[in-house]
Amino acid sequence: MQASDYDDFVMMLTAVGDLYGRAPSEMAITIWWGALQHYDLAAIRQGFDRHVRNPDTGQFMPKPADIVKMLQGSTQDSAMVAWSNVDRAVRQVGTYSSVVFDDALIHRVIHDMGGWVALGIKTEDEWPFVAREFENRYRGYRSRNERPDYPSQLIGIAESQNAQNGLKSQPPVLIGDPEKAKTVLLNGSRSPLIGFERMAAAEMLSLSCAQKEVA
Repeated sequence: MQASDYDDFVMMLTAVGDLYGRAPSEMAITIWWGALQHYDLAAIRQGFDRHVRNPDTGQFMPKPADIVKMLQGSTQDSAMVAWSNVDRAVRQVGTYSSVVFDDALIHRVIHDMGGWVALGIKTEDEWPFVAREFENRYRGYRSRNERPDYPSQLIGIAESQNAQNGLKSQPPVLIGDPEKAKTVLLNGSRSPLIGFERMAAAEMLSLSCAQKEVA
């Protein structure tokens, strides 16, 4: 939402509160706004509509987490869907090719787990543990509503070897919705997500002297 959506959002939240006989306080409105600000106003309206129609929970005044769940499903559901796409890609495309998923968070999680090539050398016995690690990491990001930096594509064996030999590589394989995958490719980072720099000997000597003086 944009700042210009605030008044409409407050009107919508107040209307929902009226439905349940609970008028939100100014502090509650501030909390609601902070929790849902990353979503579109139209999507939030649909989330409220789905909540009030839900026969299991619709009789209770929703909390922000209820609307987030309506908007994106539970983090567990999302993680399971994401892992299903990864599992299928590993088995059908393989890690020889570079790939781009239509979900940027998949890129970040696989990067955190060692990369696309490392995923491909796991054994069938290790696979259930890999799945659990992926889902836990994915759920962690989603539950915190984080949008971390991510690699624009997941580099496969062929491109890695070609880069070492100064050769060109084939374009990456798009996994899932092609247009969404292209957006992930466009907005991703092409630089290492974690920088490395070797400390100069003079700097190390200077730090060592400083430590001795403090001691």
